[in-house]
Amino acid sequence: MSSESEDPGAVLHAVSSAVLAVTRHLSVREVLQVIVRSAQRLLDARYAALGVPDEAGAFAEFVAEGISDEEWEAIGPMPRQHGMLGAMLREGAPVRLPDIRRDPRFECWPRAHPVLKDFLGVPILDGDQVLGIIFLSNKRGPGGFTEADQRLLTMFAAHAAIALTNARLYERSRELALVEERTRMARELHDAVTQKLFSLRLTAQAAASLVPGDPVRALRELDRVERLAGEALAELRAVIVELRPAELGRHGLAETLRKHVRLLDRLHPASFSFSSSPSDGETGGESGAETGAETGGEAPGADGGTRALDPAVEVAVLRVAQEALHNASRHSAARTVAVRLGREDGRVVLEVSDDGAGFDVATAAGRGLGIASMADRAEAVGGSVLVRSELGAGTVIRMEVPG
Repeated sequence: MSSESEDPGAVLHAVSSAVLAVTRHLSVREVLQVIVRSAQRLLDARYAALGVPDEAGAFAEFVAEGISDEEWEAIGPMPRQHGMLGAMLREGAPVRLPDIRRDPRFECWPRAHPVLKDFLGVPILDGDQVLGIIFLSNKRGPGGFTEADQRLLTMFAAHAAIALTNARLYERSRELALVEERTRMARELHDAVTQKLFSLRLTAQAAASLVPGDPVRALRELDRVERLAGEALAELRAVIVELRPAELGRHGLAETLRKHVRLLDRLHPASFSFSSSPSDGETGGESGAETGAETGGEAPGADGGTRALDPAVEVAVLRVAQEALHNASRHSAARTVAVRLGREDGRVVLEVSDDGAGFDVATAAGRGLGIASMADRAEAVGGSVLVRSELGAGTVIRMEVPG
């Protein structure tokens, strides 16, 4: 059906759906997918896509309709900023063509890429800045895309600009919230724990000086050391529990990880999956970004049941997983990333593995990969982190903690 003969009510409904998607609490990728799907349906196109460029000559986000997962697999990596896509990013102007293959800006497609003919693309603008592009191809009705189609797609591009701007504001607000939380944590640690530990140190020094001349009084001071140490430990645990992410309290470690992995799977071109195993050699959930053990606040147990974890251990495992997943999504260029949570020999085991580019572990300390931070988090709860990576052969990060 041609968009020119489309019922005005249907047009308003499609636009309304896009606007509602922008204003809902959906991921950026979901919002962009709704916009692309609405544009494809309204303008009766076989193919539709929306790309947001990155600073490395590729696309940070690229969503499409009309291409199956199998076809994407055959096409290969995400498109680069070249040919017509690159020209639109540079020129920032709409493009409407009866046959894209005849335009001098066209270059080529990968071998498995579908053949595109009639083409309509418009930039996604924030003022004069080109945030991305949205384009349609192969209109099903005769005659190709019209000027009315171009006006309607321009309207959809305006909604895409709102989605991207809101997403950036949201990410900025999250960054500010993290800074505020770190400041609060430092203040809480200073007020509740640091002063107690300072008193503990002075008391221990006093006890040591009294041992030769007044051992009875030294014993009393040592009793005070023990009491102060217990109080400091209790206050430190209270701070940790207070700083415990709300998701852990509501859903538990396994479910929180599963939800986080599912979100990454939606936001990134790589495939992210999560699985949990209740015991050695037993799988507790099918591998997949939508699956995993829903164990509440407990961890997989060695006997196939569940066992409560110390809150500090849960926080440490979650933070290491998030750091490892951040590295995999930003730096590895992986096609698949797998997260496994299980129990082996009485210890909780987390593994994050990818099939990406890998790196030299010996020289990675200064690359901002957070390896030292992950190790510190694990050691703070009596655990350890092992990083295995090889150039061209992917990376495995394995964390073991008492369970």
